Amino acid sequence: MRNLNPLNIWRSFLALPNTTPLKTLGVAFLVALVCSVIVSLAAVTLKPLHDKNRLQARVSAMIEMLDGIGAGFPQQRWVNRTTGEYANRKTQDQTLLKPELDLAGLQQVEGVFEVYELRQDGRLQLVVLPIRGVGYKSMMKGYLALKSDLKTIAALTFHQQDESPGMGARIMEKEWQDLWKGKNTIDENGVIRIKIVKGKSEGVYQVDGITGATRTGWGINDLLQFWLGPDGYGPYLERLKLEAGS
Repeated sequence: MRNLNPLNIWRSFLALPNTTPLKTLGVAFLVALVCSVIVSLAAVTLKPLHDKNRLQARVSAMIEMLDGIGAGFPQQRWVNRTTGEYANRKTQDQTLLKPELDLAGLQQVEGVFEVYELRQDGRLQLVVLPIRGVGYKSMMKGYLALKSDLKTIAALTFHQQDESPGMGARIMEKEWQDLWKGKNTIDENGVIRIKIVKGKSEGVYQVDGITGATRTGWGINDLLQFWLGPDGYGPYLERLKLEAGS
């Protein structure tokens, strides 16, 4: 039983020649184990701080976007995904998306959406829609603000992404985000036409692409198609149009 003493086993291991394969593998295993423990502890310990920073980034992005268009801070509302009607609160319900409908690469989507409305004397002035979707390398998250006609883009901003530096990551630059102002999301027939194009854009439905970020642009096109469509905010936007009598 003496040989099973952990301390004796450790001493025997340390006494092995450094050229012994067993000792080499053992040291490599121990180093990997210690590193994994440190990384795990850091991830768990820093998660609350990480989540707090993400929340601050979200709020800051919205405030900066609203300041840029001279709008006040809107009211937070909850809406049912399928009916577009207001809900009392957010729920934990999630719906799996069929691959052919999952344009944004989300896999599943919540049953109640968070939206923001700016009203004056009861009349809608601005609606802000949280958007997200898979780009070239990461999940991109941001906000799309629509004017009261619910088709003209007042602003678009992203607050989270991990795309290629100097290329896809440029979606965070104000100069590029400003290109979206005044663009239209849908045509007179209600067809979603807004998209990023390669090279110079033409007309109210196109936005200049970023050189070297073609796949990031595709991801943004797809997420806009999803969130403005029937599986995203489509029912909600249609209800608002009926409310306005348009």
